[in-house]
Parts: sequence; structure tokens; C-alpha cells
Amino acid sequence: MNNKFDALKDDDSGDHDQNEENSTQKDGEKEKSERDKSQSSNKRKVEQFWRFYSHMVRPGDLTGHSDFHLFKEGIKPMWEDDANKNGGKWIIRLRKGLASRCWENLILAMLGEQFMVGEEICGAVVSVRFQEDIISIWNKTASDQATTARIRDTLRRVLNLPPNTIMEYKTHTDSIKMPGRLGPQRLLFQNLWKTRLNVP
Repeated sequence: MNNKFDALKDDDSGDHDQNEENSTQKDGEKEKSERDKSQSSNKRKVEQFWRFYSHMVRPGDLTGHSDFHLFKEGIKPMWEDDANKNGGKWIIRLRKGLASRCWENLILAMLGEQFMVGEEICGAVVSVRFQEDIISIWNKTASDQATTARIRDTLRRVLNLPPNTIMEYKTHTDSIKMPGRLGPQRLLFQNLWKTRLNVP
């Protein structure tokens, strides 16, 4: 027996099986403890967020041209931010009166990690406009079609959107390249306006 591993191989007492069980049990308890700490931390974060959110004006109560941005800490709501530059956003146009409910459902889904895409979600925006409201959710990787599809499907479910709802995905690189603010964008806006969401 040259080393302690040889001694363990030759030991037929069965003690090492008991040690393995104890080790496995301790690992399981450690994982459970870490999971409990994580859930407790998430619960505190949600409670802390809700304390602020409950005092905010709802999007439907705003007048004029307003935007609310809710992004993860360290991510700026700009196309050029490192977390956003290779990403994109799902855009949903809503008829007036739906923004508050949809916005609240969306941010609760984000906080509750219902999208199941890891760190892919960067943030969300609700834009209040004169004739419609717009909700968008931003993600990090526009080229990952499976992830963008999962985000779309979860968004449809969380917002309880009808199957015929038009959802547009736009990469941030396309947004950055768009020449001028009034040229092609105005035509795009007019076409999308005709097909905006009409939820009862």
C-alpha cells in the first residue's frame, strides 16, 4: 500500500460507502441551502421592487409622449450598450388603455424569471404615445433564433395576446443603421399602425 487511495481500495469494511452517502447527503443539503438563500434573495428583491413600483404612476395614466425603461443593473437602455449591441427587441403595439396591465404583467414575468432564457433578457420599455402604446422587451443575442422564439412565445402567453397579434422583432444593428428618423420609419409606422393590437 503505497498511498491512501490503495488503502481505500483494499478496505472491505464498507465504511467508505457510508462516507460517500454522508458526502452526497451533505452536498444535497448544501445545494438546498444555496437554493433557499437564492429564493430568499429573489423574494427580497421583488419586495423591494414592489415598494417602489407601487408608488409609480401607471403608463395608462400618463399623458403625452412618455417612456418607462426597466433594465437590469448595469445595462443602459441604449442600442450601443455592450449588453444590447448584438441584441434586439420584440415590439408590440397596443391600442390605448392596455399599457398598464400589459406592462405590469411583463415586469412581473421578468422578475419571476418566467422567460427561462437565463441572462438573455436585458430590459423592457413601455412607450406612451398619442394614438397607441408600445411595449418592447430587449434581449442580448439577436442571432439566437431559438431564444428569440422562446421570448416571443412567453411574451404572448404572459400578456395573454390573441394568436393573430402582430409582433415585430427588430435587431439593434438594424435600428442603428436606419437613416433619418422620419423617412422609412414614418412609412413603417403607418403600416404597423393599421395592424396594431386590438385586445378586448
